[in-house]
Amino acid sequence: MRLLTVLFLSFILSFTAFAQSNKNSKPLAEPFTATALDGSTVNLADLRGKVVLVTFWSTRCPICAAEIPKLNQLAASYKGKDVVFLAPTTDNEDKIKTYLKKKSFNFNLLPGSFGILMKYADRDRNGNVSMGYPAHFLINQRGELELKTNGFDKTEMLNAQISKLLKSSAVAEK
Repeated sequence: MRLLTVLFLSFILSFTAFAQSNKNSKPLAEPFTATALDGSTVNLADLRGKVVLVTFWSTRCPICAAEIPKLNQLAASYKGKDVVFLAPTTDNEDKIKTYLKKKSFNFNLLPGSFGILMKYADRDRNGNVSMGYPAHFLINQRGELELKTNGFDKTEMLNAQISKLLKSSAVAEK
């Protein structure tokens, strides 16, 4: 009986320690590789060590069109820093090129990214896919999903989170 009690207590203590060690862990971002509009290959795994903002959008999304100027300002404010801005879309290259003649978007654009969308979209209990545009996924330097949000006017929140991640990285390096 004493042996069972000791084994049980050991199990409980081990489980508690494991739970505490994983308390602050975040899920890893879903890996992907895509071809950018400029022809370059983007592999999320190659971006470890950098903050990555993945913004799903569409040329047919009026909210996205309204948000793009603010997103461009956000990207410009981090130019030269370890921050990467990616914009996957299910739209094809021709639609994007036509769209860019009217409105510039200064992220690394990833056309035909249906596979990436399927990895990041929410699913209901029946397996139906759901994603509101624009949808933002902020990935930290360890490749973990730091923040997930969608809708209009999220740039201030994204800026604050990116800044926080860069500061925590700078402190960790010292």
